[in-house]
Amino acid sequence: MNAFVRTFLFSIPFLLAGCNNQQSSENNKSSDISQFPLSEQAQVININQDWQFVKSKTDIDVTNLAADTWQQVSLPHTPKIEPIVVNDQFQGFSWYKKSINLPTQWQDKVILVRFEAAMNIADLWLNGEHIGQHVGGYLPFVVDLTEHLNFGQANHLLVKLDNNDSYITGPKPLEFLDFNTYGGLYRDANLLVKNKLHITDEILAAEEASGGIFVTYPMVSKDKARVEIKTHVQNSDLVNQDIKLVQLLKKDGKVVAQAQASYQLDKQSAKQVSQTLDVINPELWHPNHPNLYQLETQLYASNVLQETTETRIGIREFKFDDKHQLYINGEKFFLRGVNRHQEYPHLGYAISAEADYRDAYKIKSAGFDYVRLSHYPHSKAFMAAADELGLVLIDAILGWQYYSPFKEFREQILQTCRDLIRRDRNHASVIAWECSLNESWMPDYFLTSLNTAVHSEYPGSYSAGWQTGFDLYLQARQHRLEHYSKPTQPYNVSEYGDWEYYAQNAGLSQDSWADLKAEERTSRQLLSTGEKRLLQQARNIQEAHNDNLNTPAFADGYWVMFDYNRGYADDLEASGIMSIFRSPKYSYYFYQSQRSADIVSSDYQSGPMVFIASEWQAESSLNVRVFSNADEVELWLNGQLISRNKPLVNDLSSNLAHPPFEFELDKFEAGELIAKAYINKQLVAEHSVATPGQVSSIELEIDTSGKLPATGVNDAVFVYANLTDANGRVVPINEQKVHFETQGDVQLIAKDFALSEKGIASGLLKIGASLEGAKIRAHYKEKDISTPWLDISEL
Repeated sequence: MNAFVRTFLFSIPFLLAGCNNQQSSENNKSSDISQFPLSEQAQVININQDWQFVKSKTDIDVTNLAADTWQQVSLPHTPKIEPIVVNDQFQGFSWYKKSINLPTQWQDKVILVRFEAAMNIADLWLNGEHIGQHVGGYLPFVVDLTEHLNFGQANHLLVKLDNNDSYITGPKPLEFLDFNTYGGLYRDANLLVKNKLHITDEILAAEEASGGIFVTYPMVSKDKARVEIKTHVQNSDLVNQDIKLVQLLKKDGKVVAQAQASYQLDKQSAKQVSQTLDVINPELWHPNHPNLYQLETQLYASNVLQETTETRIGIREFKFDDKHQLYINGEKFFLRGVNRHQEYPHLGYAISAEADYRDAYKIKSAGFDYVRLSHYPHSKAFMAAADELGLVLIDAILGWQYYSPFKEFREQILQTCRDLIRRDRNHASVIAWECSLNESWMPDYFLTSLNTAVHSEYPGSYSAGWQTGFDLYLQARQHRLEHYSKPTQPYNVSEYGDWEYYAQNAGLSQDSWADLKAEERTSRQLLSTGEKRLLQQARNIQEAHNDNLNTPAFADGYWVMFDYNRGYADDLEASGIMSIFRSPKYSYYFYQSQRSADIVSSDYQSGPMVFIASEWQAESSLNVRVFSNADEVELWLNGQLISRNKPLVNDLSSNLAHPPFEFELDKFEAGELIAKAYINKQLVAEHSVATPGQVSSIELEIDTSGKLPATGVNDAVFVYANLTDANGRVVPINEQKVHFETQGDVQLIAKDFALSEKGIASGLLKIGASLEGAKIRAHYKEKDISTPWLDISEL
């Protein structure tokens, strides 16, 4: 059995796929790795391009399929372009095949293939031979191809994926599940070309707390920090090797610390080498200043360089005091956060690293410093973005309201926990490992085994779970009608603001809203539901967040950042503070106002802010709510000062860092409202809204959010057609059809039109191999209005 097959393999029919049909396919392009620049060192070669794909609801023999049945695709890839509301997600079987030519000079190399994720049960064939299986759709699987390859000629990879419900992996069957799991090879695939002497892949290594490179920080202070590096080295050669291992810690390209170790490694053996670096006056990682270092690891055999590996790290310390308060690098810190599902409209999980970064940018810009990665492992690209932007993460295994009594299930979950930690342990952003099945009652012995797995894989780290047997206690607000007032361990309000209002059981001031219809009380409000309901969502969130600050919690996480699809429902779960197309609702600005105006960064939206939560139309509330992190705010109407107010402190805001401002107007008067924000009597920010007129133009906008559109990586960016009046103000109308037209190597995903929400028609634009000549424009046929071509290459 291959080393990577450490999860339970339940019995399914093997697809004994020969390679003759694959060779004869006219569409089966071969990736000619033999033309790749040869190197004596280890290499990572991306193989995302030139795959062929076919899917079926049932398991079929693909060896007899006609050549034109296969579709040419590149990764990341999803089996089906889904509608915006996914009520019939594809479940079944997907096949991906690819031919690779390898140079004869690599016959003495160790060659691995690594898929960062494949949903959900994957079988792999090479040249017609079944060489492995992986169970679980969110973490990498790695296979050693070395003994099965033909050098100097084509090698045929075939991957079969089964994303049907699985009792081995869980969670609930899709028809009862609160999120969608999608499918496909939806993250990167790479060949790892290594010498006989090499640094191991962390997923393949067998020993606990081992594999690859593992970095920890046994001592952290502003004056000095100690960095401990464990490097797992494999000698697959038939002779002993004289080894030298060099560690170079760099900041902005300059070496700030280094270490070297020499030893002999016996043939056909592996060893983990520990080295320490002392860093004087370190630049520590923190949500407000996420300083990062580059660790360069050099492996030599007889003074000949074999491999260079770079690991980006952040030196930091997470600790709790005897009152269970969090300290980051010795400074007390409350984590205001949010939960995130990783799906995109139409594409599900199959998004680029750039798209993941844009999500992280939006979360940080919204005023958050923490994200719970619910309820499964998210991509390494999102985690890398969190490292860069300063988002603390709780990293989770897959789980939601499902526990299976079978031994195979328990073994799968335990291995998933270990693989999660191995993949992500060097990310500065991770505070804890949620190796817990969310909202699933687990027997004590199994809970203990999960907790033990966390500590054995990462000694000194924190486990987290929704039962009290973990280091950190995650409790959703809807699970308590009384405060958790006497914690015996650090406590995190893991979810709040949605279900307790949706289910009418907040237990707080719901009775004061008895005149509202049920749908108007909930936090589940689409962008299109109008000012009144969006204000209600923001009020719910304000009340709940304010209440969380009465508890001894060290963090809270609103449910949820973005609207998303559910397997069991035929509508969107709309409690997001942004729409599924990432347009902000009023509640986005409430959270943004809770970040201190003193925190200013060029990496995300920050600093002083003010926002008027009103459309200012005849039916708008005369109690105008303004969100700001300033001391005072003036509200002006048509050039006349209404009043200059301080934040409104009451039962719904008494604990907030920056309570909202409220202004009472006597009557509606069409025109322009302007809010002016002041800190220490100095004007620091302005925002205005105006009574909208009739639609007279369209303004096109491409969402970059810290990352420009990227070519050749299956990038997808949001495009917004804003329906504006003569003054350039967005007219908040719904259900208006806007058509898009593209030129060049870009295309609108799913369909060529979109319906407006609050005056914004949103689409998802796929970026091809080049932006040369790439343009887009929009047409609003209702008013016979078109935009000029927007040249995407000039963004």
